[in-house]
Amino acid sequence: MGRKNTDKVVFHQIKVLDAGAKGVSVAKAPDGKVVFIPNVVPGDVVDVQTFKKRKAYYEGKAVKFHELSEHRVDPVCEHFGVCGGCKWQNMNYDQQLFYKHNEVKNHLQRIGKIELPEFEPILGSEKKFGEKVFLQK
Repeated sequence: MGRKNTDKVVFHQIKVLDAGAKGVSVAKAPDGKVVFIPNVVPGDVVDVQTFKKRKAYYEGKAVKFHELSEHRVDPVCEHFGVCGGCKWQNMNYDQQLFYKHNEVKNHLQRIGKIELPEFEPILGSEKKFGEKVFLQK
């Protein structure tokens, strides 16, 4: 059995800086390490309770919101945050597209080591939310 990490730390009033992969946002801890936090939006200022500490980063959850981001919106789906299907419903759509574009570019350049020409931003859909589909017998 592995060693249980009991180094849970609370960071106070941390500003969320960026959106990362899989619906997790990124902030910086006072010691300079990256903190990955779900269900927050870049621009939020939060207190973060860590639950995992690694050599280069922490994982945590927001336990108190001091300021809400100007890019934050109310999720449309009543199941947001529970089912995990829509990771960014709490962020306005234009910002979602901006961060998704940056994620693709970052993966290709940093991980794939691909020299990229300037490329067009992601085209958004006019239909931002799907319609409920019912199976008919």
